[in-house]
Amino acid sequence: MSKILKLSGAAFIAILLVACGASSKEEKGALTDKKAELKKLKSEQSAVNDKVRKLEEEIAKLDTTAVNKTKLVSVTPLLQQNFTHYIDLQGKVDAENISVITPRGAGGQVRELYIKAGDYVKKGQVILKMDDAIARRSLAAAKQNAESVKTQLELAKNLYNRQKSLWDQGIGTEVQLIQAKNNVDAAENQLKQVNESIGIAEEQLNQTTVYSDVSGVADVVTVKVGEFFGGALAGGIRIVNTSDLKAVVEVPENYLASIKKGTAVVIEVGDINKQFNSTISRIGQMITANSRSVTAEAKIPSDPALKPNQLVTVKIRDYAASNTIVIPMTTLQTDEKGKYVYVMVNEKGKQIARKRPVTIGEIYGEQIEIKSGLQSGEQLITQGYQGVYDGQAVTTQG
Repeated sequence: MSKILKLSGAAFIAILLVACGASSKEEKGALTDKKAELKKLKSEQSAVNDKVRKLEEEIAKLDTTAVNKTKLVSVTPLLQQNFTHYIDLQGKVDAENISVITPRGAGGQVRELYIKAGDYVKKGQVILKMDDAIARRSLAAAKQNAESVKTQLELAKNLYNRQKSLWDQGIGTEVQLIQAKNNVDAAENQLKQVNESIGIAEEQLNQTTVYSDVSGVADVVTVKVGEFFGGALAGGIRIVNTSDLKAVVEVPENYLASIKKGTAVVIEVGDINKQFNSTISRIGQMITANSRSVTAEAKIPSDPALKPNQLVTVKIRDYAASNTIVIPMTTLQTDEKGKYVYVMVNEKGKQIARKRPVTIGEIYGEQIEIKSGLQSGEQLITQGYQGVYDGQAVTTQG
């Protein structure tokens, strides 16, 4: 009985294996058939597409009466020209001569104010007068002390001359002569010190008068008579001279290889619709940690319409090419083979659209440089190029 069961189990496993093998073979056969069918259909599709393309070209050539097949386009003759690429950055106008006026000393109470906001001031002009009572008293005391020392010096010299005269006559002692001479030297040294104190007192008095360091317009005058003037802008005076202006811009560090001192720039001031050509005059030596940029400056000609902190666009030239072909970006198309455009050519007296593969260069704004594929004098199709195919008849007459 056990033998029969064993035989029956073995037979069952064999039957199962045969069934699975058959199923696997059927699945593999079905997959292979589907792949072969797909390959056949693709081949047929490719052949059909080729036939359709050839028939369209043959019909376009033979059907000369089919005026509606001619595509209306606009063309632009290609010319060699200069192409420039810029790095566009936002900057601001600054002035070389912006001076916050400060006192030369510790400051003091304002007694007289000679200017108001908006006034034009010249370099060296008196702006205000601070309280000078203490300075005048110090100067007067120093001068009075000087007079006293001068009197002592005259007396010491007189006594020395008398002592020397007696010494020459053999009267008196050498000690008396030396002492008289020392008295003269001491008085002279004292007078010298007093004169220095007079100079200091005069300088302190002069510091109570505040002068302008630069010529320009008093843009800010916030201090008033009776207030303390210490030079802080919150309570002080600012003189702005716009005769020496510059554009200041932060250049990201990834552009540093493209700029150097002398690099050409174009400065555009949109608010007043003006443009200035300049060059980089200074580049900072340290990268700002937060912005990862370097400060660069370019001179701007003086212009009454320009104001410090006015926003400008600084266009830094980093690439230039002469005698090259430049086309509008909108005319450039792409397929699986690369970039191309359409040009209009004359073939056997007919205007035909021809596809031109091109190699592009730099792009700036709406313009793109063409390195190869187009020549000067060719007619670039700039409107109506959508849907045009290679060899299609075109016209520029509406």
